[in-house]
Parts: sequence; structure tokens; C-alpha cells
Amino acid sequence: MATDPVEERARQVEAQMTDEERIGLTRGYVTMPLLSSEPPAEARTGAGFVPGVPRLNVPPLWETDATMGVTWLDGARGSGATQLPSAIAQGATWNADLLEEGGRMIGAEAHAKGFNVLLAGGINLMREVRNGRTFEYLGEDPLHSGLLGGAAIRGIQSNNIISTIKHFAINPQETGRQIMDARISDANIRESDLLAFEIAMEIGNPGAVMCAYNATNGPLSCNSKYLLTDVLRDDWGYKGFVMSDWGAVESLDFAMAGLDQQSGAEFDEGLFLGEPLLEAAQQDEAWSARLGEMARRVLYAIYDHGLDTNLPVETAVDAAANEEIALQVAREGIVLLSNPNGILPLGPDVESIAVIGGHADAGTMVGGGSSRVFGDEGPSITEPGLRAEHATYASFTDPAFNRSAPLAALREMAPDAKIDFRDGRYASEAAQLASRADIAIVFADQFMTEGFDAPDLSLPDFQDALIAAVAAANPNTIVVLQTGGPVTMPWKDDVAAIVEAWYPGARGGEAIAEVLLGRTNPSGHLPITFPADIDQTPRPVLDGQGDITPSFFGKGAPGQKISVDYDIEGSDVGYRWFAKQGATPLFPFGHGLSYTEFEYGDLAIEGAENGSLSARFTIKNVGDRAGADVAQVYLVSVDGETRQRLVGFAKRELAPGASAEVRVTFDPRVLSEWNGNGWTAEAGSYAFALGQDASDTDRQVAVSYAGIELDEGGNRVGTKASQ
Repeated sequence: MATDPVEERARQVEAQMTDEERIGLTRGYVTMPLLSSEPPAEARTGAGFVPGVPRLNVPPLWETDATMGVTWLDGARGSGATQLPSAIAQGATWNADLLEEGGRMIGAEAHAKGFNVLLAGGINLMREVRNGRTFEYLGEDPLHSGLLGGAAIRGIQSNNIISTIKHFAINPQETGRQIMDARISDANIRESDLLAFEIAMEIGNPGAVMCAYNATNGPLSCNSKYLLTDVLRDDWGYKGFVMSDWGAVESLDFAMAGLDQQSGAEFDEGLFLGEPLLEAAQQDEAWSARLGEMARRVLYAIYDHGLDTNLPVETAVDAAANEEIALQVAREGIVLLSNPNGILPLGPDVESIAVIGGHADAGTMVGGGSSRVFGDEGPSITEPGLRAEHATYASFTDPAFNRSAPLAALREMAPDAKIDFRDGRYASEAAQLASRADIAIVFADQFMTEGFDAPDLSLPDFQDALIAAVAAANPNTIVVLQTGGPVTMPWKDDVAAIVEAWYPGARGGEAIAEVLLGRTNPSGHLPITFPADIDQTPRPVLDGQGDITPSFFGKGAPGQKISVDYDIEGSDVGYRWFAKQGATPLFPFGHGLSYTEFEYGDLAIEGAENGSLSARFTIKNVGDRAGADVAQVYLVSVDGETRQRLVGFAKRELAPGASAEVRVTFDPRVLSEWNGNGWTAEAGSYAFALGQDASDTDRQVAVSYAGIELDEGGNRVGTKASQ
């Protein structure tokens, strides 16, 4: 086997280090202004700092959050950054090329602001519909999240910086996140959450993996030999380094499980990968060898991504150009959920519009926690937080809005319409205004943040009642949702249209206005399932809710632990669960409407001698507007037994009357099941469907498939062919 030159260089440099220099690469300082810690002088205000080794030209690691851009940190750097739409909005684009472009943009901004590590790459699947961090993740399907997440990471790292991938590997809720044990079998996690990470890592090659707060089948995730060594290193051959989340390390033993770096050590009860690690390495050969390996893994990531060749220096960025990228992501991520009578798009004949609620006069909602991004001027509005024990982290967890106001955008784009605004605090006042207008648009928000889950799926602050009152006063009521995840809609059949805008980023107000007025034809499709009610989900009661005092870190009372059984749904996450249960959601995974119509040609499933399968079909725009569609191919059953899996998708932009020929090759792991040592797709009858969402599976094509066998790393073992 040929020697990896990057690996060899890391080995040569590590061999010249002292143990003290090796230790320096294994501990990270906190550089957030909300703490009183004093990192080294060369640190920069951000998330963290890891010293380099100047005599060997090893650069420091200057770290900043997160997936939506360079975080705000309450303006501590003196400047802001371009805010991409939330990751769930990015997932709704179903456009890997666009996510790579967005990643390239935020990676370039991170580098231009003095950072060479971006703590991005949220890949966790939405198992818990109330999860406070769903907005930071891409969806509920491993293929979809893996393909899009890998593309975003690849874009970020094109700037001679490292992107993390996180939170490895199953991190479904925030309630008690540091005292929760996620219980799940090897097969079930391999076929779902781990598969999402595996695909993303194959595409994006992230320099670092960040392990999660919670435990997984007993050990804390950052102390899980199963995750960090057996899967990550032995099965997948990962050569980069594993860093902890901030405050996720409890002992020196974590290093032997596979942890390479203790990040944000001030959040932990001790600097375990400091003096204790040094003493162990100087007294025990096994610990000495492990310390060398830890340093080599950090060096490998540095050299693999060229951090030593292009040190980050603070330079100006083209904010206007970068905001155009954020705008395009928002355009493609907005989902038209309902438009039964075609009230949208609004035409020039609309003379009066009542805009109600959601601080639409100020900006669009921004999620909370470590991923919060604002422009140079900061938020337009910050509401006082009502979370228990939130004061220390209020700048992270208080609801806030950016400065891209939908009201201003609507007035600019529809100058001939009379547009009035009410804040929606009083439903009677809002209804009165709505009754006098041609159209009423209600903006409804669900603020979500790291550290806290939603107690249920209703809209907070009595917004469901507000929407019902406005809809009763005006049948032409349109609801624009800005949510971090799914919500229920008791008013769904009483409104004329529903638009899901998520947290739409730096130019979100304009993107929303463009969609409402038809300047942009919506092409977003749901990357998650919206249940009709909480009882449709695997866990109607959120584990720990009511027993654990809400807090940013979710540590609970001394000695308190909770265990959550994820084998209830196993690998059947989201739409797969609904298919197994035969349940009808409020809106299915993959759902999204357009202002034009698309038709699909017949689905052809084709095999190859290497055992792979692919789909071939045509998409045609049969409407009178240009638009983009996301065609989705699902495995729906094997030998007549329900096994629904997204196996491929394609997004195409088409002019009226135009068509496109599409071919999608399936990842054989999505067709397979984990056998304990690899992947097996047994021979049998496999039925597939081509549709516009996970429920659109009526037209099925069955093929006789000879099956395939793969090893732990996804490499083909057997010699089976399809028929």
C-alpha cells in the first residue's frame, strides 16, 4: 500500500516534538467573552484556541462557530458576518451544489476574520421533533443529510481551513443533553445516524469530528470506544482528529477511547488532557504512544487542508456578494406547503395587504445558541428570554431577529398596494385590520435554541389563536412560518396558503417577499416530516421533560440520569416510521409546491454488473412558469414487506415546456441492512417509486435484484449482479 504523504509528514513533525508540545495540541482554550478565562495572547475572540508549535511551523488553531456562518458573540469582535439560512432551510433546498457554494462563502469569511477552524457540519438526524437544535441540522434522512452536509463541508474546507462534522453520532434532544443515554442497537444506528455521517465524511473529508454531549449505550459519546475507535477509525479509516464539545470531558480515560482534543477545557471540571495526560505519557509506554497518535491526528488535519500554507489574516469581505449567496439559499429553501386555490403568488390586482405579527417590521428570526450569526449592526430586536437559568447565556438564547424586514421588502416590491402592519399582540386588533384588507399575511414564529427543547408542537405565545382569529376575519389569509422544526396547524384548512420560511438568513425578508409576490417560484421541499400531532411520533412524551430544570448545558440535578430508547423506531426515522405505521402526517417528507406543474416519465430501474442499481426518468415542466422540481426515488418494499428508503433525488430547473432526462445511481448501503460486519442486500423483489414526496408512492416498479454485500467501510465484498 502506498504511503500517504500527509500522514508521513505528520509522523515526521510529531517525532520532533517534545511531550509538552504534543500536549499543547490536545487542549483547547475558551475564547468566548462571556467567560473570564485568559487564553494565550495570540488567541482571537471566537469559540476556542489551540496553540501551535512555532519552532516547527505548526500553526495555532483559531476556532469559531458554526454552520450558518461566523457567529456573532454579542458583537465582541466588533463586526458581524453573513448569515446563511438555518441548516434545516439549507436542507430544504435539496441542492448540494448550492450548499457547497454557501459553505465556500462562510469558510472564506471565517478565514478573512482570522479563523482556520469552523465548527460547522451539523449532520444529526431529526429523531425528536421537539429538538431545540433541529434548525442546525439538515433533515431526517441519512442519504439526504449526508450528500448535502458533505457538500457544505467540502465548500468550507476549500479555504485552507478545517470544518468539523458534528455531533458524533446521535444527538436527538437538548433536554438533559449531558445526562442522557441514547440507547440504540448497532444495526439501527449504522443504518441511520452513522450512515449520514459516513456519507458526509466520504464527500467532505472533514478535518475534525466533534463528539456529542450525551452518552451512547452507556459511555459518554466523547468516551465511546465504539464510536471513536471501532467505527470511526477501524471501520471507516478516519485520519483526522476528534475534538470534544465544550464541556463534554470528564476524565483522562476519554483519550484512550479515541478523543484527541479537549475543547473548551474551562467548561470541564478539570484539564484532563493537560498535566494528567503528560504525567501518564511520561510514566507509561501505552499512554506515550497514544499521546503521539493524538498529536499526529491534529497535524494530519492541519497539513491535509493546508492550514500551514495560508494563515488566516483579517481582511475585508465582499458582504454584498456574500449576501447574494445567502439570498439564493433562502429562495430555494422556502417551502410552499399549501396553496389549494392558487391565491399565491399575489398579483398586481391586490390593492391592500394586512401584515400581522412575527416582528415582520423589524427582520426575520434567528436561531439561538452557538450558531447565532448577525451582520455588523447586530440584531434589530432581542426579546427578553423566559428560559430558566438562562442569564449567563442570554446573548445566545434570547429570541432575536436580523435586519431583513419582510414588511419593508413587500412595500418595496409592491409599491402600489396599501400595506399596513400590526404586531399581533391583540388578536382582535389584528382581525379588525385583516377584515379591511384584500389579503392578510400572518407571520408566525417558533424560536428554537441550543440547550432547550420545545415542550410541544404548538406555536408559542398564542399564535395559533391569532391565526384562527385573522382567518375568521379574512378568508384570504396567508401564513408565513419561521420555525426551527415542525409545528402542528389546527388552522390549516381555514387559511388560503401556508409558507414555511424557516430562519431565512441575512436576506430572508426579501426572499419571503419574492416568493409571496411571484418573483421567485418556490422550489423548497421538506427535509423533515411534519406530524399531524405528537401522538404520531415514536415518543409522544419527551424523556426528561418536567423532571429536568431547563438550562443551557442540561446537566440536571447531581446524579440525575435519563435513558432514551431509540430502538423504538430504530433506523426507521421520520418518514420511514410513518410508512411502517401506515400513518398520514400533516405534511410528508419531501413535500413542496410550485407555481408551475411538473410531470414525470416512466421510472426505469437499471442494474450493472458491479451490483449497483440506478434510476432513469424524465421531468417535464407542463406549466406556464419557469421553476425547479425535486424528483425523489424511494425504495418502498422488499419482497412485499414495507421498507421505505430515499435512494436518490434530483433537482432540475426547467423553462415552461422543457424536459430533462435524469439518471440517479443508488448508494447500495441505502438498499442494504447492517449484518454485524458490513452491509447485505439480500436477493429478492425490490419495489421502487418516483414521486414528489415520501407519500407519493402509488406508481411502483418492481425489479428482481440479485443483491450485494459490502464490508464495514462500504466496499464491495461479493460478486453479485442485478437482473
